[in-house]
Amino acid sequence: MQRMFSRRRSAGSFTIFGFIVALLVLAASTAQAQTEADAVHTYSSPDGEALSAYLFHSSSPDPAPAIILLHGGGWAYGSPAWMESSARRLADQGMVAISVQYRLSRNGVTPVDALHDTCAAMAWIREQASSLGVDPSRIAAYGVSAGGHLAASMATFGCPDGTQGPDLLVLYSPAIRTSQDGWFQRLLGQPDDPAEYSPFEHVSETTPATLIISGEEDTLTPHAFAEGYCAQLQALQTECEIEAFSGVGHLLTRNLDNQESDFDVAHADIQRARRVIDAFLTRHGYQTDPAQ
Repeated sequence: MQRMFSRRRSAGSFTIFGFIVALLVLAASTAQAQTEADAVHTYSSPDGEALSAYLFHSSSPDPAPAIILLHGGGWAYGSPAWMESSARRLADQGMVAISVQYRLSRNGVTPVDALHDTCAAMAWIREQASSLGVDPSRIAAYGVSAGGHLAASMATFGCPDGTQGPDLLVLYSPAIRTSQDGWFQRLLGQPDDPAEYSPFEHVSETTPATLIISGEEDTLTPHAFAEGYCAQLQALQTECEIEAFSGVGHLLTRNLDNQESDFDVAHADIQRARRVIDAFLTRHGYQTDPAQ
């Protein structure tokens, strides 16, 4: 998540404890759900660490469109289990949904390593498309917060190894202007060029159609960055849709004083976001049975 662990009120404040506790509680509550994928595959083993792709089979005949789901957590925390309910819902609506594990930024690992992992997952899905029942011409990416950064990175400045990025993007409170993100830059080790791994500065004619779910009061991944990203795409005659939620912040929380933890999201907003995502995917031919 952009600035998830920093600058809740000021640039020098790193207030991580409460958020870490919330993440640990959520991880414990979803650990069982992790085992409910239809299949689990090892897609890569960087430095001997096996990384898993959690597959949820499509309700439609093969080959079906696919969607790769990338969890949030500030690049340093999180689990594919956090995307399990979304993956199952999308699979039930006609897509092969794949929630992907990537390396977290600890012990010398950086978000660049996470990007390498997500690119390796994308390459694996394309290479194994036939056996996975995937249509390789219709692979979307769905990224939440820090996962939104990884999804948008593949779609803008691209994968370091040249792997083809996603064909469609769904971004949820995405960290898309990481050149302005102190926490991200800290994880990278203060690079010489802050924009090098920032999707906002790399939008181009090859960036695919995009949907962004955004809270207008988001202080972690500001709504203005989503607007600027979409304005660039629209200037290139590429579709970019923002579903803006007034009065809420990061991940659509109503708790504007603390957008790093203690998330309070209205059920109506969750349902609205799902309807918008379903409509976007259906319009582009990725979803066959959208939720009503």
